[in-house]
Amino acid sequence: MNSELYNKLVLIRRKLHANPELGYQEYETSDLICKELDQLGIPYKRGIAKTGVVAVLKKGDGPCVALRADMDALPIKEENNLAFKSEKKLKTPNGPEIPLMHACGHDLHTTMLLGAAALLKDTEFKGSVKFFFQPSEEDVYDDPEKKSGGQRMAESGELDNVKAALGLHVHPLLPVGKVAYKLGQALACANFFKIEITGKMAHAAVAPHLGIDAVLIASHLIQSVSSIVHKYIPPPEPTVISFTKIHGGIAPNVIADKVVIEGTVRALDINTYHQVLERINNIIEGTRISFGCGITIQYNLNYPSLLNDKNVHQTVSDSLNTIFGKDSIIPIDAILGSEDFAFYSRKVPSMFYFLGAKDNSNDRYFLHDSKVLFNEECIPYGSKLLCEGALMLLQKENINNI
Repeated sequence: MNSELYNKLVLIRRKLHANPELGYQEYETSDLICKELDQLGIPYKRGIAKTGVVAVLKKGDGPCVALRADMDALPIKEENNLAFKSEKKLKTPNGPEIPLMHACGHDLHTTMLLGAAALLKDTEFKGSVKFFFQPSEEDVYDDPEKKSGGQRMAESGELDNVKAALGLHVHPLLPVGKVAYKLGQALACANFFKIEITGKMAHAAVAPHLGIDAVLIASHLIQSVSSIVHKYIPPPEPTVISFTKIHGGIAPNVIADKVVIEGTVRALDINTYHQVLERINNIIEGTRISFGCGITIQYNLNYPSLLNDKNVHQTVSDSLNTIFGKDSIIPIDAILGSEDFAFYSRKVPSMFYFLGAKDNSNDRYFLHDSKVLFNEECIPYGSKLLCEGALMLLQKENINNI
């Protein structure tokens, strides 16, 4: 990558970083992307998955491969001293302003994909490359069907003619120049749940027997659901159920008639994941009957595990060796983080890589932290990974068999 392109991409990244937007609200981000695509002369469609952009670079007859970047930021107040730090806040109709930050590196992902588009524009190949600029990876937000941007992209039909897909994610504690991966089920199935318990109010001392204690029911439910992992899931199967939020009650002398508890379920294996959800539903139904209360559960996120295809990895391995060097390509264990690139990987053979982006002054802050820093020197590595990976996939004779 020449210095002119690199410097341009750094400026793009800094504009994106200073102007973060939440999922399904990435209007200015999409405007910037479309402006850059116009300059490159690459045609695109807007409004895919609400605020997403899908561009296609076609050069002759051949297969089609996909490259993906996510665009959305997080509701976090940035605590760095960067000259381009985010000062942006989201105005809400009836509440305080919400600070926003690109604390997960999606500004870099978008920049790298634009870089890959620029590199491919000046490269000879036969076939088509689709560039997916995807909204709302972090959450489903106000989507009426509780679908993330990745799920909506996968359901949009834009992947129907795609033979393979590549994605990446910056890693703020992995040195620049290194790349990590896990074949098979690499990232976990995940959901966020919200359980609402409805009981009956009563005097807590004089007549507790006339009430239905939602706090007591919540404590039983938390204990029972938490025991699923230890008692019903084999130890080798990575699985986590975490209760992270609880709210209920109005006074110390009043039996609570309502408690809301929230949390997350993660499991690496998709069959284990569905088993856990089934047991949660059974426990809720049994608890409802036992206490004579009302209980409802709502899932606000529902990602499958991300599948990394060994044939896709083998196909792009030569390009990885050229870009990073064999000793800097690191196999890792699966983790219980989640990514909605999983929906792409369930639709077409795919690979998802972790890209080193460690800033020299950052040795402790990870993704989703208000103080996380990323090294912009990772940009050429990410752009070249996507560019060269696409070229290798296009050149594979038996791409239909990947």
